[in-house]
Amino acid sequence: MTDSPKQKTLKTSTQVKYLKGVGDRRAAMLARLGIFTVGDLIYFFPRAYDDRSKTVTIAEAVDGETNVIRATVCMPVTEHKIRKGMTIYKTKVTDGFMLMNLTFFNNKYVKDMLKEGEEYVFAGKVQIRSYTAEMTSPTFEKAESGERIRPVYRQTEGLNSKALEKLMLTALDCAELPDALPVSLREAYCLMPLEKALRNMHEPENEDMLLEAKRRLIFEELLMLQIGLMRLKSKNSKTTACVIPGDFTADFFSLLPFELTNAQKRAVSDCVENMKLTSPMNRLLQGDVGSGKTAVAAALVYNAAKNGWQSALMAPTEVLAQQHYKTFLKFFENTDIKVELLTGSTPASEKKAIKNRLLTGEADFAVGTHALIQKDVEFKKLGLVITDEQHRFGVNQRTALNEKGEQPHTLVMSATPIPRTLALIIYSDLDLSVLDEMPKGRQKIETYAVDSGKRERAYGYVKKHLVEGRQGYIVCPLIEESEEQELISAHELYKNLSDGFFRGFSVGLLHGRMKADEKRAVMNEFAAGNIQLLVSTTVIEVGIDVPNAVIMVIENAERFGLSQLHQLRGRIGRGEHKSTCVLISDAQNEDAVHRLKVMCSTSDGFKIADEDLKQRGPGDFFGSRQHGLPDLKIADMMTDTDILRETRTAAQKMLKENPALEGEDYRGLRAKINEMFSKAMN
Repeated sequence: MTDSPKQKTLKTSTQVKYLKGVGDRRAAMLARLGIFTVGDLIYFFPRAYDDRSKTVTIAEAVDGETNVIRATVCMPVTEHKIRKGMTIYKTKVTDGFMLMNLTFFNNKYVKDMLKEGEEYVFAGKVQIRSYTAEMTSPTFEKAESGERIRPVYRQTEGLNSKALEKLMLTALDCAELPDALPVSLREAYCLMPLEKALRNMHEPENEDMLLEAKRRLIFEELLMLQIGLMRLKSKNSKTTACVIPGDFTADFFSLLPFELTNAQKRAVSDCVENMKLTSPMNRLLQGDVGSGKTAVAAALVYNAAKNGWQSALMAPTEVLAQQHYKTFLKFFENTDIKVELLTGSTPASEKKAIKNRLLTGEADFAVGTHALIQKDVEFKKLGLVITDEQHRFGVNQRTALNEKGEQPHTLVMSATPIPRTLALIIYSDLDLSVLDEMPKGRQKIETYAVDSGKRERAYGYVKKHLVEGRQGYIVCPLIEESEEQELISAHELYKNLSDGFFRGFSVGLLHGRMKADEKRAVMNEFAAGNIQLLVSTTVIEVGIDVPNAVIMVIENAERFGLSQLHQLRGRIGRGEHKSTCVLISDAQNEDAVHRLKVMCSTSDGFKIADEDLKQRGPGDFFGSRQHGLPDLKIADMMTDTDILRETRTAAQKMLKENPALEGEDYRGLRAKINEMFSKAMN
């Protein structure tokens, strides 16, 4: 006779404090782990598994390694006081063939926990000496429950892994877990039901069932991601009022004092053809630092203006917006295109005049920051919207700028290279253009990693370049000194260098906490050559273009990610002179050392992106909260590529057959996709 199924009484949206065994006190502890609902708890997956299912006999135990042994206690636990504050507890166990000694330190409870004549599963490091085996301070469980794969959870004070495991099983027994995937889809892809998958994630029957459970949950998560992104793309393909039929790119190219690369020409052509259509362009322009994305954007702005349409470009910082403004003024200096700059620090009277010119159509092109998406900013005829470093904007911010026009064409630019196959999936709501060539004249940047013992020599190399009339950067990770971290701060370094090693040279300081007009003044002085050496934080990461700056020293280089180091390095090598980047670090950590080696061995942004993804994973790499990519709880877009391809095919088929996912079979899937993307959009 089988037990009747347990009554499911809780929804996954129920606050976790109402789960048996939780209450207000434990709910506060769970909140520290990001667990607020019963669903959050169930989807809080183990960080690892401790496989106790594969036991060995004492004779088979490997010396010096962790072994799992099933054995019976054959003598009472004895207590031995070694010295004040140190008591050891000893016993012997047998597997029926050999004896093994067990030793525990200062664990008075073990006397009551290990009963003579009872069988347990012990896990610990075994030492074999003169035909005797010993295990010191092993973990153990009764045999009937111990020979299994145990989940290991991330812990918090007051809640260890074992307590979390118990709560998980209670939640699985109590929670309603409707399956979002239609039966036909599960059968087509051989996927186990949701409840069985979740149960095997937290209480695996065996290794094969655990792998199948993971596959089922990864499939569902990636399928929802793909469907959500594909529906975004479909939503974006509405009819636009901004048809831009005329092609004036040849006229624009003739204005340039240089020739565009073939990659730039292809990107411009792709965009111009898109803008001739009755559905709005939604294109990602991806290119390495210095690959010429701005020239492509300028060609499109020119084309839009000649067709009678306005354009807007939004940058994440004032420094970058100002840099773009100056660059576009140069591009359009021999044309009748009127460019405006609108940022938070634009004086009120000037803001009013700029907004009026945008509203009347007198201005053709607005460059700015978040100031562009203020409610009182209106355009007469906005046809093209460009966002730079788009991963720094939330989805809602990008949408707000688009809503200034009637389904305008959209170009998003990113200097964070992403492997093409991955970009096609992650940005599947966008078409993709890649600038994979460098313009003529871009210098190869020599990069060296040294320890702090060679700092003075590195600074001497900087001084040599300053004497020759060149300029340079010294980059720090912190603005002010920290008692917790022995890092060089920008303030302290600026003071020491300007008064010491670089006395007699013009040294400037730039960091993110300075007011916008202070930053602008420093950058103008640096661009004019009045500041020779700029001590800075990562505020120079994007948008600073000073061709005479040829030398960069990055302090505590281990503190930066690969992509960030690459972005920083891209501030030099922009002129005709040879450029050098010196990374100073005393780090011995394997990951940090590897990052620095990668930086020294290649300047290819796509290779660097691959390495960065491998080291940090997509969540950290993309900054999901900022660019609108939903958080993934179990899937990994770098390692789960086979399932990624499967779900892409499945999503395309489902949306082709049922674009709105109508019907009862898809109700759960619709709800979960909406929930996934609503969190990412906020």
